[in-house]
Amino acid sequence: MKPWESLAQAVAPDGAALELRRRDGEYLIVAGGYDLMSSADDSSSKALASLGLGATRVDPAPRRVLVGGLGMGFTLRAALDHVGPQAVVEVAELVPAVVRWNHAELGSLAGWPLRDARARVVEGDVRTRIRAVTESYDAILLDVDNGPDALAHGQNDGLYGRRGVQEAWNALTCGGVLAVWSFSDDRAFTARLKRCGFEAATHRVPASRSGRGRHHVIWVARKAAQAAIATRRRR
Repeated sequence: MKPWESLAQAVAPDGAALELRRRDGEYLIVAGGYDLMSSADDSSSKALASLGLGATRVDPAPRRVLVGGLGMGFTLRAALDHVGPQAVVEVAELVPAVVRWNHAELGSLAGWPLRDARARVVEGDVRTRIRAVTESYDAILLDVDNGPDALAHGQNDGLYGRRGVQEAWNALTCGGVLAVWSFSDDRAFTARLKRCGFEAATHRVPASRSGRGRHHVIWVARKAAQAAIATRRRR
């Protein structure tokens, strides 16, 4: 088998080593020695946006969206394809090198989403962005690490814990959606979403565009209007 070609290396703010590789037209990002994402596995990243934005109950259509994790740009591209011309889609990326790679080697894979005027890049921790929200989001799409079972960056554990879920709930409009990509299912996370006031469901989607082989899991958790009212009353 043809060996992988190393294109670039970087170090994340938390010290984790990242490497961009290529082989026969496929691109791979390796983090801390683990295969973090492949350009051949774009289906579930796209499904994160289509399922999440399709489940929103906001009027008018979603106009303010936050994507956690740029990756190879597939979720951002799909989100841009699902919103209108006046919408703004922010993408928070922890590793500046990943942003650079999407302006260069990776850009064409998802149709150069960073060139879309509706896209806004925020270099930094998506949880910090959620906490600092001044205008509520209609959808928050999290494709960070390997999901609730953090792999590459230990600090991501707080994003999926009880406090992180509650912060996401607070940052959403009524009828807005928190959608989360994961390598595997986690019933405890589903229960956590519901305890924090979300209407939550899981979707098992193909990992690759072939539709065969591995599957990934996407949580779609909607902030119901009645739950928001009940929470305000408790306060």
